[in-house]
Amino acid sequence: MKTSPNPTVARLPARERLLAAAGQLFYEEGVQSVGIDKVIERAGVAKASLYGNFKGKDDLVRAYLSARHESRQARIREKLAKYSKPRDKVLAVFDVLSDAFAQPNYRGCAFVRASAEMGPESSGREVCDGARKWTRNLFADLARQAGATKPDLLAHQLVLLYDGASVSAQMDGDPRAATVARTVATQLFDAAFRSRAKA
Repeated sequence: MKTSPNPTVARLPARERLLAAAGQLFYEEGVQSVGIDKVIERAGVAKASLYGNFKGKDDLVRAYLSARHESRQARIREKLAKYSKPRDKVLAVFDVLSDAFAQPNYRGCAFVRASAEMGPESSGREVCDGARKWTRNLFADLARQAGATKPDLLAHQLVLLYDGASVSAQMDGDPRAATVARTVATQLFDAAFRSRAKA
């Protein structure tokens, strides 16, 4: 039975409809398990529309991941804009995780999940790598702004914590993982500066 697209989605241009459908299906079911025909059906467009807007599935996966990355960056930047101190900004990143974990359709980090499914030649892997680099750089920049003596080490620790919270929330179905991660992030951040004071 053919699925009718959401009325709001139905008014969008074909490219946006395809991205919206891919965004739902790839995140819910995985980038490998979802075929092109299923995306086309969910989007309610002709097959020619897919190939008129994307080179193929790999290109659609890349566009889906790029859209996820841009959306995540926007959410984090919006949250960080509410604070002036680097320490508060670092902790705010974990507040964004808390918001994500609380969503009923949370199924883990889209980049980790997609990366596990994609081959090394997939163009989407470049987006996944870029998303991770962006998060690492964000933590490192905030650590430098705060005056940490080893900002890259602190950033590495915070990224591991960020990743661990995402996996825990997905595997255990417990949104409190973000709160625990935030508490540990506070301890890590403060310990980095206590060490500097003793030096």
